[in-house]
Amino acid sequence: MALRLLLLCFLAISLATSEASHDYGDALKKCITFFEGQRSGKLPSNQRLTWRRDSALKDGSAAHVDLTGGYYDAGDNVKFGFPMAFTATLLSWSVIDFGKSMGSELEHALSAVRWATDYLLKASATPGVLYVQVGDAFSDHNCWERPEDMDTLRTVYKVDKDHPGSDVAGETAAALAAASIVFRERDPAYARLLLDRAMSDELLWAAAWLHKASKQRAYREYIKTNEKVLGADDTINEFGWDNKHAGINVLISKEVMIGKAYYLESFKLNADTFICSLLPGSSHRQIDYSPGGLIFKTGGSNMQHVTALSFLLLAYSNYMSHSNQHVPCGGDVTATPARLKQIAKRQVDYILGDNPMRMSYMVGYGERFPRRIHHRASSLPSLTSHPARIGCKAGTRYYLAPGPNPNLLVGAVVGGPNRTDSFPDSRQIFQLSEPTTYINAPLVGLLAYFWAHP
Repeated sequence: MALRLLLLCFLAISLATSEASHDYGDALKKCITFFEGQRSGKLPSNQRLTWRRDSALKDGSAAHVDLTGGYYDAGDNVKFGFPMAFTATLLSWSVIDFGKSMGSELEHALSAVRWATDYLLKASATPGVLYVQVGDAFSDHNCWERPEDMDTLRTVYKVDKDHPGSDVAGETAAALAAASIVFRERDPAYARLLLDRAMSDELLWAAAWLHKASKQRAYREYIKTNEKVLGADDTINEFGWDNKHAGINVLISKEVMIGKAYYLESFKLNADTFICSLLPGSSHRQIDYSPGGLIFKTGGSNMQHVTALSFLLLAYSNYMSHSNQHVPCGGDVTATPARLKQIAKRQVDYILGDNPMRMSYMVGYGERFPRRIHHRASSLPSLTSHPARIGCKAGTRYYLAPGPNPNLLVGAVVGGPNRTDSFPDSRQIFQLSEPTTYINAPLVGLLAYFWAHP
């Protein structure tokens, strides 16, 4: 009990104060730049991370389709459709809710969304088929080589009526629908193409975005009818590329609080419970915090939970503000818009350096940041400095090298410290040192908001 009280006191102090003033605009620029380092395919002339070059230009040829482009979602060279689609969804949501706060970085954010959706359109171009992965994970993970040198298997995986995969199909539909809102006024023809393609699937997460994008009654009815069947009230404190429950509830709650769609009130009640599960001191709290104040969930790559859950806190706080609401969380704890923003900001500030290690977990931001990230392209010499090919096993010496990575993957946010706020800067500990696109995607929205509202 004494330890719990001590932790709560520490968290209260941490949430009430920030140790440093951060340049959220600079962090936002770097956060978006990171996606350029993850690009696959033919790179454009305005590529800012110039140490990266064209790669995987024959992707899809094994299945006689064009699957070039898209993102490598992490530090390897496989293209996984599920996390890529989730990345596109969260980037789009960031633009939808916080695009007005992005200033000059908005165009770069739009480019990041489009790089993903252009690929997802290719992956869904064949009727009844969705291509969901390019590359063999076992073959790829057995090598340490630059994407530009890749000679590992580029096996193509798909889902169709004989090989079902409703989860990844639903995420792809959600991504296309969300992006259609982003481009509705900026590029109507492209937005229409995205929405038309998205309408081929109707899972709950996809239906929520399709309803938001199309306003069609059918999707509203689908959401309401399938709420229990598809488990919108299950595991409500989870949100990530493999679990959308909390995101569904927060997204639909906006319709309740701002759009007055009271027939969807049950989703708001689920969202309220989710919010209370995150609040320190709440009798409903289900999320742990590290001694230094970081949201912590067991498993690898904890920062994916930190940024995704913080994004939902910020989004929900804005919806609550518009409807002048607060949520009682038991005892004397109440979730107010200001309180939720405070918690979300504390998480962002922790990432940027207000933590026991006194380091930023974003590469290139601040004076001290991870230098040995688990990332093939970053850790191997660039083509400029080493034009000759580096083979599969020849790259192992760079993986094991004690020195810093030669190429700065600007804006990459790593998996983060362990439960005790410790971070060994080692590319061999991939759970802590590997960046991912789905860590950065929700962070784009968070940084945009706090740049405009420091």
